[in-house]
Amino acid sequence: MQNIPMARPTWDDEMLAAAVRTLNSRHWVKGPEGQAFGQEFAAMCGAHGGTPCQSGSVALWGALNLLDIGPGDEVLVPSLTYISTATCVNLVGATPVFVDVEPEYWCVDLGALEKARTPRTKAVIAVHLFGQMSDDRLPAWCKSHNIAYIEDAAQAHGAVSANGTMAGAVGDVACFSFFPSKNLAVGGEGGMMMTHRVDLVARMNALVNNGRDARLEAQSLGSNFRMSEVSAAIGRVQLTHLPSWLERRRAIAQRYHQAFDGIRGLTTPSVRPGTKHAWHQYCLVAEDPDGLQKTLERHGVDSRIYYSTPCHRQNVYNQHPQHNESFPVTDDIAHRLVAIPVFHEMTDDEVARVVDAVLAFAQP
Repeated sequence: MQNIPMARPTWDDEMLAAAVRTLNSRHWVKGPEGQAFGQEFAAMCGAHGGTPCQSGSVALWGALNLLDIGPGDEVLVPSLTYISTATCVNLVGATPVFVDVEPEYWCVDLGALEKARTPRTKAVIAVHLFGQMSDDRLPAWCKSHNIAYIEDAAQAHGAVSANGTMAGAVGDVACFSFFPSKNLAVGGEGGMMMTHRVDLVARMNALVNNGRDARLEAQSLGSNFRMSEVSAAIGRVQLTHLPSWLERRRAIAQRYHQAFDGIRGLTTPSVRPGTKHAWHQYCLVAEDPDGLQKTLERHGVDSRIYYSTPCHRQNVYNQHPQHNESFPVTDDIAHRLVAIPVFHEMTDDEVARVVDAVLAFAQP
């Protein structure tokens, strides 16, 4: 019996046909597919514009550049996240200031942001962690302090806030990743910057095209961070399926909620009231994470701990003044968040196998 993986990238005849059609067009870069992909994804999210790029990390770097953040500036970031959320700040010459996350929802904590804010704070990168939307009060808080709001929506394709706004249309700039494990992928690496600000759209498009305008004259610093036309064509097909894929993820998550609720030694993830979670990951908080992972492995179920070493404690930040700082929530859960498979192509039999494996751990 094959192991159930953490993700199974989707590939079908429709995507193959889109890729072959684009290759046959011989318009492999700077063509209609990338432009349409950005427009269609932005329209779905309720944003004004979207620009495909090479990765989610590039999108984060680009967002900071668009917002003119650089040396001398501070950017508030949660420590419980993927490392590029923080390192993108260093790459533009600014300083990441790490903060703790909420105990219930694991997104950046508004109280921690307020304590960390200084006159040098120019932006917040709020991570919609695992597909959970960040606090709805964040945009107003940022506006009141003249702080830019960057959404790290790399894991939140299709997530919806309590006020009905979709990830991608909440902050000044939103950043998506299309890595193969994500809810939406493009057949390889890929990312997108998105904004609801009309004033940023032209600069966003230029940034990935060597800073050039429509006359092909460089008006600002940029580089070649464009997405290939083939990847964009695949992404456009996947975008049409995203709503149904999200429903499947949500149905699997609900099955897990029902099966694991109240199990001793395990805590199921909470969903912020009124929101729609995108369920890029379904993480159980385990009192014995090693034991849970070993049991899952024996039952042929892959798992992963997210994120066992918080950003500020990683070696790249061994000279950072916060390297040894204690963040109570992050320190408590970082090594105990055990992710189990929740991808949209899971069969009912595979979901049942995962449930049985977790229950076997709970009832040895």
